Amino acid sequence: METFESERAPLPRNMIENSMFEEEPDVVDLAKESPSYPIDSDDVVYEPRSSRLLVRGLGENDLDEDEEDYESSARLLGLSFMNRSSNQRSVASSYTRQQHSGSCSKPSTKTTVVGVLILVLVASMFMVIYFLPGCTFTRKGCQKTNLTMDSIYPISTSGELFPWTELRLPPSVHPVHYNISLHPNLALMTFQGCVSILVQVLHETKNIVLHSSDMNISKVTFEGKEVHVLEYKPWQQIAIKFPEDLKKGQYVLNINYTAKLSNSYDGFYNSSYVDTNGTKRVLAATQFEPLAARKAFPCFDEPAFKSTFTIKMTRERKYISLSNMPKVKTTDLKNGLQEDEFEKSVKMSNYLVAFIVAEFIGVSNNVSKTMVSVYAIPDKKDQVQYALDTACKLLEFYNTFFENDYPLSKLDLVAIPDFLAGAMENWGLITFRETTLLVGNNSSSIDKQLVTSVIAHELAHQWFGNLVTMRWWNDLWLNEGFATYMQYMSIETVFPDLNIDTEFLNVRFKALTKDALNSSHPVSTVVSTPEQVEEMFDSVSYEKGASILLMLNATLTDGEFRKGVIEYLQKYNLSNTESEDLWNSLSQVSKQNLSVSEMMNTWTVHKGFPLVTVKRNGTQVTLTQEHFLLNAENSTDDSSLWHIPLTYVNDSCSFLSSSTLKLPDQVKWLKFNFKNDGFYIVHYDEEGWKNLIDALKGDVNVLSCKDRAALINNIFTLSSSGKVSFRQVLNLMDYIRNETETAPLTEALFQLGQIYMLLDKRSELNLASRMTVDTTIHSLLTILMAGQSWDLESSVSKMTLRSALLEMACSLNIRNCSTQAKHLFDQWFTSNKTSLIPSDLMRTVFKVAAQTDEGWGKLLDTYKHSINDQEKRKTLEALASTQDIRKIIWILQKSLDGSEIQTQEFPLVINAICKNFAGYLYAWDFVKENWDKITQKFPVGSFAIQSILMSATSQFSTKTHLTETQNFFTSPGTKGSQMRIVREAIETIKLNMRWMEKNLNTLQRWL
Repeated sequence: METFESERAPLPRNMIENSMFEEEPDVVDLAKESPSYPIDSDDVVYEPRSSRLLVRGLGENDLDEDEEDYESSARLLGLSFMNRSSNQRSVASSYTRQQHSGSCSKPSTKTTVVGVLILVLVASMFMVIYFLPGCTFTRKGCQKTNLTMDSIYPISTSGELFPWTELRLPPSVHPVHYNISLHPNLALMTFQGCVSILVQVLHETKNIVLHSSDMNISKVTFEGKEVHVLEYKPWQQIAIKFPEDLKKGQYVLNINYTAKLSNSYDGFYNSSYVDTNGTKRVLAATQFEPLAARKAFPCFDEPAFKSTFTIKMTRERKYISLSNMPKVKTTDLKNGLQEDEFEKSVKMSNYLVAFIVAEFIGVSNNVSKTMVSVYAIPDKKDQVQYALDTACKLLEFYNTFFENDYPLSKLDLVAIPDFLAGAMENWGLITFRETTLLVGNNSSSIDKQLVTSVIAHELAHQWFGNLVTMRWWNDLWLNEGFATYMQYMSIETVFPDLNIDTEFLNVRFKALTKDALNSSHPVSTVVSTPEQVEEMFDSVSYEKGASILLMLNATLTDGEFRKGVIEYLQKYNLSNTESEDLWNSLSQVSKQNLSVSEMMNTWTVHKGFPLVTVKRNGTQVTLTQEHFLLNAENSTDDSSLWHIPLTYVNDSCSFLSSSTLKLPDQVKWLKFNFKNDGFYIVHYDEEGWKNLIDALKGDVNVLSCKDRAALINNIFTLSSSGKVSFRQVLNLMDYIRNETETAPLTEALFQLGQIYMLLDKRSELNLASRMTVDTTIHSLLTILMAGQSWDLESSVSKMTLRSALLEMACSLNIRNCSTQAKHLFDQWFTSNKTSLIPSDLMRTVFKVAAQTDEGWGKLLDTYKHSINDQEKRKTLEALASTQDIRKIIWILQKSLDGSEIQTQEFPLVINAICKNFAGYLYAWDFVKENWDKITQKFPVGSFAIQSILMSATSQFSTKTHLTETQNFFTSPGTKGSQMRIVREAIETIKLNMRWMEKNLNTLQRWL
């Protein structure tokens, strides 16, 4: 699944997981006992650990013998090393022995009486137990009683004991095939369903337990006989109990039920839109990942329970229905209804099942023996061609790259008018937001870059996620990290003009930001509750997963990465896997003296990433590593060491040999992590930073644009952690006036923009305004703006820079930026929108226009009537940028209730409002006051909730706001207080506070 996020996370960039479980009496309602998660990080002393590699010129090597436990492999501009030995941290626990007094006190009369009474009670209980029927002190003994947590049974809705005690289903029964018949009523927003499940009993059992949520089950039969069903709603489970053990073999379970179409964005949900004639149209679509297939049909709703499916859908004649497989036949029924039946599916997980009933039209093309189709509402039929052409090209690329053809005979891509995620990889029926699939005639290359990226991501899932699926959600990264990496790699090959490299670099910076927090989590981590499953859909699973795969591919040689991936897909075809299975496949094809599993486990099992510190003394270079944290005061993990594939470049292009780095005397500077392919940041000693900065001031091209962008990112990050002074940051920024490339300039603008917003939200208005007048920022923006035009542009790189630059300049009222933007808007509106605004500048122009009542009104009318989704989304962001409080409150209310703005856009609205001083406190108050409603609309822990919370709080930097945020999430009854994102939000506020305390004086002097 592709999460939808419009912008990178704020800076200072800043997440811990802790749970407690206590035993309860034998029979309890476990729904009433929720785990307790502390909000603050554990108070554990942080001790950075380091490994050291001494590298000398002239072949000198004076390492001590017990310092030589390294694995080194030399290659051109690269070195991989791992220190598996480390100094053991002394851990001492002190125990105080209770001193013996040397005398015994005589018990009082009261104590004696109490003791006698206790003895009488114990003796009485002993006699009762002895004389209980069937209870003797023989080998047969008493009947077993519930004495352990394993035998605590919750209470079902009927008052009977529910026969299962875990959130995960028992492994004794597996589904083999589902026959599913559904009839949605789009007038009443309900549906009827019947599911027949062929199950395989693998181990003798008296219970069958499966998932069901929000259903009215009318009848259940097992092998043709009606049976009683129990339900435990808190765990969304139902169970059938049998008087005798079911023997191994296959059985048929039938369930009839009714339910309401969901009014949220998961399960089988209702959606609507208004066509160009003003008529409201309704449809029904599905979103099952991660845990919502159970809302459409009773099932074994875990990824490892793969099976085949046959779907039948009853509908009105005016609709079409789509599902994963091609349609076999349509049967006419009474009352003008029709039933569509689809082919039996391939073996797959429940969350990949999908079906749609709607008034859509599509276009198709046959490529590589697969019928590829793109569907949309009739009003937007002219916006589907780009997606069709793109999907066909990418499908051919993946078929070739994986040497394993897409296994289905059709592939549908469908634009859903009301859809929360960016897209969903349902096998053979991929669903998208309209914004991520449709391309209008006036769309720019940047708009096409987004659409291409999402299509590439979802098509990659047809192999990684669908063909081969992670066994459980703890390894979600096997799906999402791989699909994210493949989307960038495939686009770089198939669509080189889209300049995807810069976007991938920004993605890696984003992943580093998230993972530098103590509240982060390992790529592969323990996942139990539904909320924890939802929380796995974050930048660690997606972007960090992709980043470490890039690093691994760069480390392996001779196409070994691709060979290992092909081996993995062939070996585990239609199966479930864990991370170790991928590492084993890669190890089998690798000819290097390198354990892929040993190396990569250091990146997936531990949270965070290393800081590599480079110290140079003449020709000797000392390298150390430690776990990098923006705030190490309350670290929860201080023992991690990583196997780091080191790469470097210098001014004389020296090579590496053996385990020593030979630096000729004339080498002036060293830059490690070449092109930022490694998932780590680098810190240099004072001389090292000075030499790099001097080199850039002399000639910016001594380093690649990726390396320059990485230096900017690293030094701002190091400043946030306190390892580098902000004065040093400013020294590096002096070179920027000579910079011309997009990647380093956009990174610099992003970092400076975050500082400005922190000052702005802290009400340091004088200081914030001084950033824009007669300062380095003002000078930089003025110089850069002089080279920009407001005309149509074809280069993606130039558009990316221009968009970021002019949006920042206009928001800061630099030069004549706002004047030019207003002129462009007036031309566009007075020409009846025929005088085009370049798509990459549209958001900037609209934001300027939205600051007046007249402009805001025109934009609102544009939003209501536009059928171009990129234009509509940019218009909404502009509407939310207003400084008018009444308009801010109106747009918050309308986007949450969905009356005039689709609720799917609520996270975007919050994000846009919180960028401006006028609205950010109103947005936070609105979130608090409507938290219950928000968590009904969006699942707790979901990406939408993560986005809402971080947008609302990430720019707080005062003790008052910290206390307010902590108090809100510790208030009794506040849903989601255990979420990891809550700890991330609080950690971020603390980091902001610390950064301001340390750097405010420097900023005042600088500005």
